Amino acid sequence: MSPIRPGRAKVATVSAAELGTRTTELSMALVSGADELDPSGVEVARRVVDKAVERSGIAGDHTVVALAGATGSGKSSLFNALVGGDVAAIGARRPTTSRPTAGLWGDADASELLDWLGVAARHVVDTAPGAGEGPVDDSRAVQVVGSLDGLVLLDLPDFDSRELEHRREAERVLELVDVFVWVTDPQKYADARLHDEFVTLMSHHDAVTLGVLNQSDRLTAEGVKTLTQDLARLLVADGVADAKVIATSTVTGQGIADLRQRLANAVAGHAASRQRLKADVVGAATRLRPGVADTEADVGRVPREALDASLARAAGVPIVLDAVARDYRREAFAHTGWLFARWTKGFAADPLRRLRLDRTGGRPPIPVEIDGADVRAVLGRSSIPAPTVSTASAVDLATRSFVRDASEGLPVRWTQAVEDAVVGGDGTLSDSLDRAVIGTSLRARRPVWWFVVNILQWVLGLVALAGLVWYAVLWVFALLQLPRPETPAVGILPLPLVMLVVGVLLGIGLGILSRWWARVGARHRRTVVGKRLTESVAAVADEHILIPVDEVLLRHRETREHLEAAAG
Repeated sequence: MSPIRPGRAKVATVSAAELGTRTTELSMALVSGADELDPSGVEVARRVVDKAVERSGIAGDHTVVALAGATGSGKSSLFNALVGGDVAAIGARRPTTSRPTAGLWGDADASELLDWLGVAARHVVDTAPGAGEGPVDDSRAVQVVGSLDGLVLLDLPDFDSRELEHRREAERVLELVDVFVWVTDPQKYADARLHDEFVTLMSHHDAVTLGVLNQSDRLTAEGVKTLTQDLARLLVADGVADAKVIATSTVTGQGIADLRQRLANAVAGHAASRQRLKADVVGAATRLRPGVADTEADVGRVPREALDASLARAAGVPIVLDAVARDYRREAFAHTGWLFARWTKGFAADPLRRLRLDRTGGRPPIPVEIDGADVRAVLGRSSIPAPTVSTASAVDLATRSFVRDASEGLPVRWTQAVEDAVVGGDGTLSDSLDRAVIGTSLRARRPVWWFVVNILQWVLGLVALAGLVWYAVLWVFALLQLPRPETPAVGILPLPLVMLVVGVLLGIGLGILSRWWARVGARHRRTVVGKRLTESVAAVADEHILIPVDEVLLRHRETREHLEAAAG
């Protein structure tokens, strides 16, 4: 039952803890996604959060009820009837209420609340027996159950006043009160301003909304019934679920006691203020909810093959891998080639050195205090050719494709936030790719077979050299016509000749075989280093693209969850 429904008040359905939780959730949604949500909705939500926090911090347990209506609807007369005195000035044709007037029931101090409401005119209602009853229709007398202590009744300026200041004051106070009592009369009960500009906009407060058809003494009993039903129908059309309407007359006292009873119900339940604030929070969260999608992509599952491949090409990975393979073959020849041909290695340029990637002894540690702009000064810059226009375009296309896939289904503002989060247009991506290549180890431990073949080549080389020296000694003996020592033979061939021929032929043959095997090893080294470079490039993609995108999507998810929690 609503706190303003007939009968005894029920226990509050909105606890302070629930209101605090919803307010916190709405506030967190603004923290995580305010820049990507509708600006007007964000502004409203911030006012709602501020209002909830301020109202919750005000001491006392008062219920603020506003009598709002158009000029001539009899608001002030109804206010005087409820407070039991001529407190509000009454005007028959032109608006006379320029500032809100408050009627206070009970002994609790409401100064802090009224200061917050900005209401200066205050009247303490005499709650002694028989006082403040006003006119009562004896034929419809109703015994009020409960007390009005804690009620703060406000008589607002006319919201259709010709004075702009009056209208603005009414609108300002309506943003802060707990219960709306829309007061109208038989002539203006269907006024478009009332329904379109006020009731409809605040229809989500149906639990704390009541319609009053005042000046019912001007109608017949059948007319009162017809207009009351018609006003209820209009309120339902405005969005007020289960709308209730009371017919009142300050002349005959009709409905005054019934209205008092409903106000007593609202006060006794102590639910109206929290109900209103909850409705505001729910309304603000509901208004912002279309600004986020129902789900978001998982960055880890978005296809990234094209992105990594384009970044690898932009980083010059294919060029580096070709240099790694040539470097492997060059080093393999230096360790496994024919011993007497290795000197030709000096004529071949070092492929990694040409790219300034020949750091085998480790890099100097980067000082802790160095900033990002000076990292390149420590690590240096490679000589890898700059990416071509087509390569740069491929990176841009792949990045846009990845961002499009990651932001699929998101609202426009969130999609733009994802695009803005991607770094790369200012040259930092290119520098990061270059540093990633420089920081990747392009060599590995020398293969064991290099060591084995190197020993064999040295043995064969020494054998050939020994055979050659042996022949040289024999030639010197022959030149000096000295007796020649006996020369061992292998079959019919002299041993020195065998040593020379075997050492040379086997050394050359082993060198040719090693060169063939080095090509196989170069392909394997290319594969190993390629994996390292792929991981390094992927790390750069993570840093400059995936992580920023994921952060935006995380904020989107948090915003959606907070809004859903706030809206319940």
